[in-house]
Amino acid sequence: MAVLSKIPHNCYEIGHTWNPSCVRSAVDVTLGALEVSLKIYVPLYLIAAVLRRRKKDYYLKRLLPEILQSTSFLTANGGLYIVFFCILRKLLGGFYSWSGGFGSALPASYFAILLERKSRRGLLTIYMTNLATETLFRMGVTRGFLKPIKHGEVFLFCITASLFMFFFRCKDGLKGFTFSGLKFVIGKEEIPTHSAVTEQEYPQVHARTTAVESQELQVSRRKRLIDFTKKLLESVCKFGPRHRCCKHYEDNCIAYCIKGFVRMFSVGYMIQCCLKVPSAFRQMFSKPSLLPSLFYNKENFQLGAFLGSFVSIYKGTSCFLRWLRDLDDELHALIAGFLAGMSMFFYKSTTISMYLFSKLVETMYFKGIEAGQLPYFPHADTIIYAISTAICFQAAVMEVHNLRPSYWKFLLRLTKGRFALMNRQLLDVFGTEASRDFKVFVPKLDPCCTMLDGNIVLRPETDIQLS
Repeated sequence: MAVLSKIPHNCYEIGHTWNPSCVRSAVDVTLGALEVSLKIYVPLYLIAAVLRRRKKDYYLKRLLPEILQSTSFLTANGGLYIVFFCILRKLLGGFYSWSGGFGSALPASYFAILLERKSRRGLLTIYMTNLATETLFRMGVTRGFLKPIKHGEVFLFCITASLFMFFFRCKDGLKGFTFSGLKFVIGKEEIPTHSAVTEQEYPQVHARTTAVESQELQVSRRKRLIDFTKKLLESVCKFGPRHRCCKHYEDNCIAYCIKGFVRMFSVGYMIQCCLKVPSAFRQMFSKPSLLPSLFYNKENFQLGAFLGSFVSIYKGTSCFLRWLRDLDDELHALIAGFLAGMSMFFYKSTTISMYLFSKLVETMYFKGIEAGQLPYFPHADTIIYAISTAICFQAAVMEVHNLRPSYWKFLLRLTKGRFALMNRQLLDVFGTEASRDFKVFVPKLDPCCTMLDGNIVLRPETDIQLS
């Protein structure tokens, strides 16, 4: 089939097939987006306020305005898209392959992000840039321009983790939330020392002896086993090998790695369990048999193994290099971080890899600005967000199969399913297989409001009904 550059259909035939009126369709999308946005941001801000231990003054004066501001941003992003969708069609006299997706979403996203709080624009930009990069890569693979790399997400995560851990160990390498997050994951023992250390800089920790109380003459076998295990663990933790450069004074290197694994495995397991609580709660009464799967789920253990092994491998490699080189050096973090990145084999996630890589690029860019090596572009986050969102909307219109499934579900939720009502069979002429996942759907259009040979066929009585 020949690929056309323009099709003459109106926006009702392609875009808002549920209603011929552009105004009413825009209102439908806006109201739906408003409802969904409130459902998203009200609990999100409430939970964040509780976790951050906000004071009463925040709840009385700042909570509601912040919720309404973020809600207006997301609502405008959805409502303005359909507005510009119709405006571009009227200006261009038809549809081009770029106008229904990229062209309509670009101005809508730009004006929408201006409504959002400045403190959140950076995070939104990183997320959408990550998503747009993944979408472009999938588009390139579909067209044969690129070839997917086996375990590519793991390799990318290894490089990203290596550089992040190096910056973590360097003086003023990381700041703010990124530094706090790594400090929580890795532990305070690996807080940067900023220089190679000597023996005088780290005091020797003498082994602490414990008094063994064994006055009872008759004890059960079970208690003897418990006591023996406890003493063995205490012995391993206190009397095992520890290099003089290591800062984990209370534990030896082996116990240091084991404790790090157990701690972050528990964190990962609990995170995954909490994510499944809402769905499990809804099914608790209808299907009680599914409740145990909340705790004994494969994904729970995978995320726990990923986080636990990342920490233990990083700590173990760092300790090994301190023993090997007899000093503590920032360069150790490059090797330890790369090897720790192999832990993603337990929990492969392109989303995590791409997000952290985008965050790394942002960190390096701002470091270049601070060093005077890179220029500063005002409002760059706003522009990048608009372009990234437009790329994702282009895929959502023309080639949904190349869009991340989770984001497509989010678009369906935001528009109350109306994004799936586009007449993508008419868009197949552009050669992107727009209707590949929508073969069954055929919109029921009012023939009085469709076009014939490029001209709108509209009876007077229909015009009165739509007015």
